[in-house]
Amino acid sequence: MMVKEQMKIILKGVSDFVNEKELSDKLERAQKNGRPLIVKLGLDPSAPDIHLGHAVVLRKMKQLQDLGHHVVIIIGDFTGKIGDPTGKSKGRKALSDAEVDKNAQTYCEQIFKILDREKTSVRKNSEWLSKLNFEEVLRLAATTTIARLLERDDFARRYEQQTPIGLHEFFYPLMQAYDSIAIDADIEFGGSDQTFNILMGRNLQKAFDKEQQVAIFMPILEGLDGVEKMSKSLGNYIGVNESAEVMFKKVMEVPDHLIVKYFELATDIHPDDVAQIRRRLAQGENPRDIKLELAETITALYHDPDALAKAKEYYRTAFAQKGIPGELPTVFVSSDASCVADIAEDLLNDRRIRSKSEFYRLIEQGGVRLNGEQVRHRDAKIKAGDVLKLGKKIFVRLQKE
Repeated sequence: MMVKEQMKIILKGVSDFVNEKELSDKLERAQKNGRPLIVKLGLDPSAPDIHLGHAVVLRKMKQLQDLGHHVVIIIGDFTGKIGDPTGKSKGRKALSDAEVDKNAQTYCEQIFKILDREKTSVRKNSEWLSKLNFEEVLRLAATTTIARLLERDDFARRYEQQTPIGLHEFFYPLMQAYDSIAIDADIEFGGSDQTFNILMGRNLQKAFDKEQQVAIFMPILEGLDGVEKMSKSLGNYIGVNESAEVMFKKVMEVPDHLIVKYFELATDIHPDDVAQIRRRLAQGENPRDIKLELAETITALYHDPDALAKAKEYYRTAFAQKGIPGELPTVFVSSDASCVADIAEDLLNDRRIRSKSEFYRLIEQGGVRLNGEQVRHRDAKIKAGDVLKLGKKIFVRLQKE
């Protein structure tokens, strides 16, 4: 593919990058020499549940893989002992080795829902950071100044407020930057909140007489409320591990003003197709029709065609026609369960609810239905084969073990 076309695909939806000439030169050289570019992403293993907001960067890296380049995922097991201070008002508790390993494994299980395994290397930065001797650490520290580090908003704020800053925290951006040295990164990706850390990688490569990486920053994706950053804690998220039915329904809840942004950041469609969608909306086409295309496109990225077909039918029956779908996911409940209260634990274990208290609150608010009838109290009787509707999105069929 011509370099100009590659540039168009790579820069689709990007919020900022440094810089265009370097990227073009790297792509031309890679094409000429037949050597894929090394594309870096560092992951903090303290938050392993991936939603579409996290997947924005991963989807962009998948597009680079499709162009023939190689992705290196760096699990920050060593930097995780410090914890990324970005945006934090105080130092973070260090993760144990067991916690880091568990979270890293969970991350790997999820990232390959998006990335091509054959074009991905997963490394832990303890491979090189744990081997640095004190002289090498001093050399690393000598590449920057305290004044430069205090340009970070979080450090500057804490310094002005006389909130303690551990000396080890200053090493976090340097350690992350050293990852770029260790793997000879050509491009590093991150969210717009990682600008300081990623640019530090460029500075360190220059100090070590290495070719500087191109820094590419992806914007923050708003959640289903249309305002706040997508977040599991805010409940405005779409998880990559969610069922096809739930994913399809949630995408249909994306506010109209974010349709184009979701096509840009949460799908792999070509920039020219995004431009066409923007024109269709501007010309007055019904946003709901285009949102159906969005829901189908996103769901197809994480589920097979059969699951997608069932999700479309599920949505059409359950929400467009206000009926009960014919095919429903099954939740197995205890054989001695006799009322709604008895199945709270089973629903929690099946990840249909986030907590028992949330489930009970939903009942009190009239948001739970059994075979189409509103459940008014926790001791409502149940039996095998009953259809339970939780809120506006979730239908399940109860089956006793």
